[in-house]
Amino acid sequence: MSKILLIYTGGTIGMTKDVQTGALIPFDFSRLLEHIPELLQLHCHIDTLSFKIPVDSSDMNVSRWKELGGMIYDNYVAYDGFVVLHGSDTMSYTASAISFMFENLDKPIIFTGSQLPIGDLRTDAKENLITAVQIAGLQEKGKPVITEVGLYFEYKLLRANRTTKINAEHFRAFQSLNYPELITSGVHLKVNTPFLRKINRKRKMVYHTHFDTNVVIIKVFPGMNASIITALLAVKGIKGVVLETFGAGNATTKTWFLDAISALIQQGIPVINVTQCAGGSVIMGAYDTSVGLKKLGVISGKDITTEAAVAKLMYLLGEEMPLNVLKTIYETSLRGEMSEN
Repeated sequence: MSKILLIYTGGTIGMTKDVQTGALIPFDFSRLLEHIPELLQLHCHIDTLSFKIPVDSSDMNVSRWKELGGMIYDNYVAYDGFVVLHGSDTMSYTASAISFMFENLDKPIIFTGSQLPIGDLRTDAKENLITAVQIAGLQEKGKPVITEVGLYFEYKLLRANRTTKINAEHFRAFQSLNYPELITSGVHLKVNTPFLRKINRKRKMVYHTHFDTNVVIIKVFPGMNASIITALLAVKGIKGVVLETFGAGNATTKTWFLDAISALIQQGIPVINVTQCAGGSVIMGAYDTSVGLKKLGVISGKDITTEAAVAKLMYLLGEEMPLNVLKTIYETSLRGEMSEN
């Protein structure tokens, strides 16, 4: 019987209706099995933990990432898998960060949530929660089937650091446009084994907590104001920039823009090029409008999501390394967050 630790951080999934007033109130996860007796049918022993003060995911930050990571780390040996209940708005950011915090992860950490509260008549919360727990408990020959951070929503388990929230209303809130689903839930759970992250079980898990939040995301757009963008990039204290560019990594070729980027890189500040498209990859040099960025030493984010790009940049900045080393490591897949080529 797998031992699963369920951790509630906050979010829509943790609400239920008061039987007397009909108002939404926080769900008591210590009484989880009373509300969802279906969990008793799973071959799992489930314990629960909760943030002392659950938060809306819009208020998630690095200190909360560390609080969550610490709860997992402190219980890592005692459990076979972990399920994290989290608000959907920033779930991809948190899940990506957790993937970088746990190097050589050999157990599943499955994030899930819902678009409707667990106490709502038409809720998607029960299915998401039940299946997330089932996936976290999957074993083969006594070993976990999933050995990475996943995100389960609406019948699909996705690699968490490949996900983006693409819809605020539909139950299918998340997509992973650059990497296939790991598990599809239907009558049976279909495991897409070739796409699972392989691990070296001889290596010990290493827990990282250093994140540097002195980063900024800049989305390029037609008609950018030179004085505003230049001033923003010149702000003291910036240690890293994620640049959301057009298409395959393209941006304006205006001298003022390239000069601003060049000034950052000359100071040893990394600039990451990610596409603002929902899917696809940065290929600097494919078009003339990205040649200048490549020559300046802008780092290619390849097909990484913006969410994972930010988490990875904060993580690597926290490790404190020279820019040339950071560039090499950033352009390498660490937790399956980007394609190798």
